[in-house]
This record gives sequence, C-alpha cells and structure tokens, in this order.
Amino acid sequence: MSPPPPQPPGILPCQCIEALIAEGALTAAGGLNPDQVQPASLDLRLGARAWRVRASFLPRRGGAVIERIGDVAMHALDLTGGAVLEKGCVYIAELQERLTLPTDVAGRANPKSSTGRLDVFVRLLTDGQPAFDDIAPGYRGPMFLEIAPQTFSVLARKGTRLNQLRLRRGAVATLSVTSVGVDLSREIAGFRARRHAGIVDLDLEDGHDPRDFWEPLAARRGELLLDPGEFYILASKDRIEIPVLQAAEMTPIDPAVGEFRVHYAGFFDPGFGTVEAGGEGSRGVLEVRSHETPFLLEDGQTVARLCFEPLSERPSRLYGLDGSHYQRQGLRLSKHFRAW
Repeated sequence: MSPPPPQPPGILPCQCIEALIAEGALTAAGGLNPDQVQPASLDLRLGARAWRVRASFLPRRGGAVIERIGDVAMHALDLTGGAVLEKGCVYIAELQERLTLPTDVAGRANPKSSTGRLDVFVRLLTDGQPAFDDIAPGYRGPMFLEIAPQTFSVLARKGTRLNQLRLRRGAVATLSVTSVGVDLSREIAGFRARRHAGIVDLDLEDGHDPRDFWEPLAARRGELLLDPGEFYILASKDRIEIPVLQAAEMTPIDPAVGEFRVHYAGFFDPGFGTVEAGGEGSRGVLEVRSHETPFLLEDGQTVARLCFEPLSERPSRLYGLDGSHYQRQGLRLSKHFRAW
C-alpha cells in the first residue's frame, strides 16, 4: 500500500481543525463545543483552577508548567462559580483543552479580540516550551494561560474564552506585509479607558454601560496625544480585507512606528472585511498603549503591520457568515459594552 499523499502546508482552516478534533489531537474533558471552531482558529476555554502568582515566568525547557506554578503561586482560585481577577495582578489558569498534535503541526496563540479590547494581557504556556504563545510541532500535553488585567478588574469563570489557537502545518511563508494607519478624522476619534471603573463580567455581552468605563476622544487638528500608561481604542484608516485563502496577524509592536504597543489581539480570519462574507468596509480596531513618553499621533499615521499567510485549503466557512460582533465594524468597543 502506498503512503498517503503529503498534506499541503499552511494555516489550517476550520474543517482541518474539526478533523483533528475527530482524530483526538484536540481534546477536552466533556468534549469541545462546535462553536469553538472559527474559520482558521480554535477558541480556548478556562478550566476550573487558577493561581495568583507573584511573577510571570517562562517554562523551563523540558519542565512542566504546573511544577513552576508551585514556585511562584500565592493562592489558588476556583473558577467554577466565577472569581474576580484584579487589575495589576498576574494569574495562571489551566485551560480545558489538551493537545496531541501530529509531528508536522505546530501552533500559535493570541488573545481574542474582545480580550485585547479590555486591556487584558494574556499569553499561552505549554510544558517544556520557553516561549509564550508558541506551540512546538507534535506537542502533547496541557495548556495554561497567563492573565494580567491592566485597566479593568474582570470576572472570569470556567469556560470563559480569552484566547484562541491557530494551527499550521509545515513551513508557512509570509505572503505579504501591509501597513495599517490610524483614523483620527471622525467626530469620535477614539476612546480612552477610565482608570477607576467597575468590574467587567467577561461572559456578559451588551451588559455594561460604556460611559462607566470609557471616555470618548476628539482629535485636534488631526492629531491625538497619547498619554503614558493610558489605554486607547482607535480604528484603522483603511478598510481591512482578509482573502478567503489567507489568514493574517497584526504584529503587536514595531518600534519603528512609535513608542507604543498596538493590537494585543492579532488574528484576522479569512473572510474578514470581504464582500463574499458580507463584511465590506470593515475596519481594524487598534488597542493602543503608550509607553514612557507622550506620543502625538497624526491622522493616517502608520501604527501597525498586518502579515498575511496562506491557508492549507479554502475554509468551509468564512468569518462573519455564522454571525460576528466585529464584521462590518468601524470604531467599536468590545462586545461586553452596549452601543455608545
């Protein structure tokens, strides 16, 4: 019998992720929910246990994350009934999903868009991998999530989805890189987070009054001054379109374009902003935090880079066709807030 033909390289679309679930490469106690599978990514869910830790850390090469948690844990939290994760603190939570990847499949994680828009900094940890968010080819083992709320304290539960996993087969080359400019031309140019707001329930959609958490901003002479340490929500100047045979990632920081961090949540799925998926005119929402010095942004100024990569095959469904909070978006806060 001849060996099976080699699988094409590229980012794995939804039907390939579903095939891996069926084969047992992606598992979870109680199974995975069908709606976790996105056009080119998989939503990951918090487990029942979390720990407040005194410091962030990277796993030792060959070491287990759970052993390292024992060195830095301050106290444990039970997420079954929900727990408040306080801003300015660092937590490690177990994830429900577990991986048994094929030897030619690797992974990369990123915050979900709604997580980034709340200024909740999250990074994936796996056993023996001394790097955040990257999963080695053929990885077998559990996954953990570092959670660091920066601006708002948040209420999280077992099952809350804060990050997503993108899987790739083989060596995947970057197809193109485009610049992303900021739009400061509208009456409301952006939003700045209020420092002393209440708790955001991460599982409550359209349930928070945005005025309790955000301050609208207007540009002056086409400019907006970013204050050090503040968190902003802005929108891209140009429309963003992700072709149906590609996926994209917004690079989180580029010192060449300014002293600030842009876009905590970096994945854009195939079909975002396309006519075929009903998203013509979609903009990218930019999560921006200035660093140590004030920085003056100008309308249209480049603030990020968008990197495009090929899919291994056309996805069986596109972003937004099954419903999405962010298809056809302009300047938009996260799904947790009612419309401004």
